[in-house]
Amino acid sequence: MTAAPAATFDYMPPSAEHAPDLYKPDGVAERLHGLASIGAAELRSYKEDGFLAVEDAFTPEEVCAGSEGLDHLMRGGKPDFKGLMFENAVRERFAELTAAERFDAVRKLFEFVGHEARLNAMAAHAKLLAAVSKLMGGRQPQLFQDMALVKPARIGREKPWHQDNAYFNYAPGTPVIGVWIAIDEATQANGCMHVWRGGHLEGARLHFKRRDWQICDTDMFANRKTVLAVPLKPGGALFFSGLLPHGTPTNHSPLRRRAVQFHYAPADAVKVAEAERLKLFGSEGKDVTC
Repeated sequence: MTAAPAATFDYMPPSAEHAPDLYKPDGVAERLHGLASIGAAELRSYKEDGFLAVEDAFTPEEVCAGSEGLDHLMRGGKPDFKGLMFENAVRERFAELTAAERFDAVRKLFEFVGHEARLNAMAAHAKLLAAVSKLMGGRQPQLFQDMALVKPARIGREKPWHQDNAYFNYAPGTPVIGVWIAIDEATQANGCMHVWRGGHLEGARLHFKRRDWQICDTDMFANRKTVLAVPLKPGGALFFSGLLPHGTPTNHSPLRRRAVQFHYAPADAVKVAEAERLKLFGSEGKDVTC
């Protein structure tokens, strides 16, 4: 594994923990079965709700290959791969951790498709790209971000409510689509995705640096409508708009939760300057109370 001095850690302020009811769902999202089930009615649902959840998007064999690829990188199997990040909870004792303990403390991996063919195969899966293209109105999708999101057992931290477009310098109106794929079973206990159904229709929301780059908790409590949990079996996928507010709670359970996430934009999408993005989504220096 990566030597202690070179290790990077996920940001989290000391003793930060979300309010217990911040992710209290109003229900559980319906799930389709198989990518072939995405038809005209499902496309209308995506436009209205901002997401589609699909079980069995990947076969058990494909999930197994992706799992092995993730574990290979997490165990340091590719010395030239530098995209590992660890939970902040182990920062102070990281140097004393065994290789197995470091493996169990991985929080995130990023920019791995060029290092691990099994994960690249998931990002470039023909049926997945065809589904993304449908959701983009037939435009050609282009992968621009890849990451794996891991919630270690008992210490896996929250990813606060946010919109992914708050991170990306694409022109307003660009149909950015995230695809979140469960490698382990994602449950409400171990930190499955939670979405604000229809929240993408309200446009960009201000984000601030609190527990993360996030929508303020007070904003979520005051303005949210229907929040749905999205549990998924291994191989299930959540397709969602870059403007859809979503988040995942802390994992206090004894079960790890791994997922890979890919972001696609149309190949002909136009980029804008960071300043233009921040006009819509705010900046970290805002003096507000969250």
